[in-house]
Amino acid sequence: MNSKGQVAVGVMKRMKEKLAGSTHALNGHRAFYVRESHKLPPEEERTTGTVRVLTLMDLFAGAGGFTLGFVQAGFTPVFAVEFDKDAAATYEANFGPHCSPEDINDVESFPPADIIIGGPPCQGFSNLGAHIPNDPRNQLWRHFVRAVEQSRPLVFVVENVPPLLNSEEGQELMRETRALGYNVDGRILHATDYGVPQARKRTIIIGSRIGRVVFPKPTHVDPKKRDLTTFHLCDWATVRQAIGDLPLEPTEYSLHFGRNPTPKSLERYKHIPPGGNRWNLPPELMPECWRKKTKGGTDLFGRLRWDEPSVTIRTEFFKPEKGRYLHPEAHRPITHREAARIQGFPDEFVFKGSKIEIAKQIGNAD
Repeated sequence: MNSKGQVAVGVMKRMKEKLAGSTHALNGHRAFYVRESHKLPPEEERTTGTVRVLTLMDLFAGAGGFTLGFVQAGFTPVFAVEFDKDAAATYEANFGPHCSPEDINDVESFPPADIIIGGPPCQGFSNLGAHIPNDPRNQLWRHFVRAVEQSRPLVFVVENVPPLLNSEEGQELMRETRALGYNVDGRILHATDYGVPQARKRTIIIGSRIGRVVFPKPTHVDPKKRDLTTFHLCDWATVRQAIGDLPLEPTEYSLHFGRNPTPKSLERYKHIPPGGNRWNLPPELMPECWRKKTKGGTDLFGRLRWDEPSVTIRTEFFKPEKGRYLHPEAHRPITHREAARIQGFPDEFVFKGSKIEIAKQIGNAD
């Protein structure tokens, strides 16, 4: 289960404590919970209370990585919005035909749902790339608040990059949703602490109308830092646990795509040891631009280690010059399948689109 799944489990536990065994209404909501089937039952069964389901809406849904975590925890998705057509097609292939493939600016009204989740585009807050003053993407969170105001969910969860939490936009989001009657709290969580084999920190903001916000406790710990307070936790999940059973040689099947490196690239790969990077290259194989760049970029052309978590998976993981994306053992970058596994996607998850579009979906599945 990915880190979002762990957040979902925490939210589900809280909602079950408040609502399980009851079909009472809360401000117009009926609480339902389904244990085995992720298909929404017929309206008649839902309204008579013979089946319990907690319904889910996902805004800025992407391929559905956030939804996946909540489905794994027992929620039933009923509505989503995603502007990218390939990502929307991926979402619908896995969760059903309820994803609206349009700009959220054009969505006039949002349906009822017990919980709303979403990760507004994060480029405007990200530590990577240029920070554009008054970036319009920084204001898309306002549509999330609009959806909360219209739908009045019992709980909402926002996910984004760490800088959002203390940004003006993040603080305003929390103020506006508190004004709507929600208990709201935000924290920066580390995916490795929840069983994800990847170093990935994210802001998580939770709002609740059914009691105080309770964040899930870590389930895993860095084995090098284990102490008396964490001895009962599992070790961080590793790259080996995520992809160690896959063939070293790409099969070209089920996203296990290979590339065709040039002889020089292949020779460069061979010089990088586990945990190494571009500085392990001999001078004759190091590009001039890398020789001149003596600071930063320690992950560039890096190789993963088998028995540690991966670095953060981004959209160009198939390009080793973009980060620490060389396979721990094979002389190649990681494949789409390997990246998907590190991101928490099961092998049966269906992706739609070209190789590049699928890579974007995998890398953007925060």
